[in-house]
Amino acid sequence: MYDSFFIADTHFNHARIIEYCKRPFSSAKEMNETIIKNWNDIVKPKDYVYHLGDFGWGNCSSIFNRLNGHKFLLKGSHEKDNLRHPWSWVKCCYGLNINGEYIWLSHRPHRAWQRSFHGSWHLFGHVHGKLPPYGKSFDIGVDCWSFRPVHFDEIKLEMDKLSKIEV
Repeated sequence: MYDSFFIADTHFNHARIIEYCKRPFSSAKEMNETIIKNWNDIVKPKDYVYHLGDFGWGNCSSIFNRLNGHKFLLKGSHEKDNLRHPWSWVKCCYGLNINGEYIWLSHRPHRAWQRSFHGSWHLFGHVHGKLPPYGKSFDIGVDCWSFRPVHFDEIKLEMDKLSKIEV
């Protein structure tokens, strides 16, 4: 059995993201090591991790190989160098069912998504915590979640507080 986790906008090796997003790190190396530790503290080798884009800048092979779990990528804005990693799969957008919940995954936020008017969830990144939830959707980026992946059960607790989009 495995657990499912979600994460976005790690921006490994991207020193300028610290300034842009006011991340509490003195260097890209410190940021990388913190995210790697946070990831591996909760993700086991057989768990599934859905990364919703902007994994990193430049060659991140050594970082990728240090991260636990089966890793799936939803392409973000900066994935050119990251497509060479051995992801379980790479897609632009994706819908999946977990424990009876339909979840629409993409890097960018959508105002409407598959089954959005029927209570489905939408997880996204890209906005680094600058966009409030809309319907049953919210930002799953590391800037919002203490620089770590988020477990499905945590997401369920947050989604239970939100209202589905009414037509």
